[in-house]
Amino acid sequence: MITERMRQSLLEALDLLRTGAHSCTSSFLCPWMPGEPQAMANLPLTLPAALSMVRMRSPTAGPGRSSLTYQVVLGDYNLAVKEGPEQVIPINSGDLFVHPLWNRLCVACGNDIALIKLSRSAQLGDAVQLASLPPAGDILPNETPCYITGWGRLYTNGPLPDKLQQALLPVVDYEHCSKWNWWGSTVKKTMVCAGGDIRSGCNGDSGGPLNCPTDDGGWQVHGVTSFVSSFGCNTQRKPTVFTRVSAFIDWIEETIASH
Repeated sequence: MITERMRQSLLEALDLLRTGAHSCTSSFLCPWMPGEPQAMANLPLTLPAALSMVRMRSPTAGPGRSSLTYQVVLGDYNLAVKEGPEQVIPINSGDLFVHPLWNRLCVACGNDIALIKLSRSAQLGDAVQLASLPPAGDILPNETPCYITGWGRLYTNGPLPDKLQQALLPVVDYEHCSKWNWWGSTVKKTMVCAGGDIRSGCNGDSGGPLNCPTDDGGWQVHGVTSFVSSFGCNTQRKPTVFTRVSAFIDWIEETIASH
């Protein structure tokens, strides 16, 4: 079960809204100041999972039908209460960038990552901070103490919390996670496994960050929450699976440069 997080920790987590309701969690990468060149350091971008983006698409949207409205909420903590620091920023329909190799019919095929460009600048402060990304190709050692955050279910088929949650999920390296009696061939080298049968991500956490410590005392988003076992969120030898961000740094940089 995910335990309640400290209010001032991991402040780069954000709420992604679909027609006013929570859809998934994401990470705030970088702000944008109007008038400045749109380089990587000043684009308003968030990093959700492609799976959460696909789930947000309306199956009934089309000519003559109302489509969904997308918004990002920065600085949110309690979804049931407007606490003051929230920043609600709309998303233009053409500013959702899902990885081109993502296959919605095959989550285990990987590439479960997307970028969202915000329509205007965000204000950094006590409740909104930037996420940092790892170097390209960076691989975490086994049992690295990382943290998941999100508003997903507290346990399998359990309730959705109002308050943002956090849980310690030690990394399970590819050597262990890919064993036949763990995830086997389902897990790919472009993924990160973390947690296990005690604490895990759950339905609704998709797109949220896996934050891991750095040697200098900082934090980096090494994972984007992707999937859990169909047998349950806390299934033994089925740790939560994340998209490994360091495997997609080139795509992130290329997408930023071209948009």
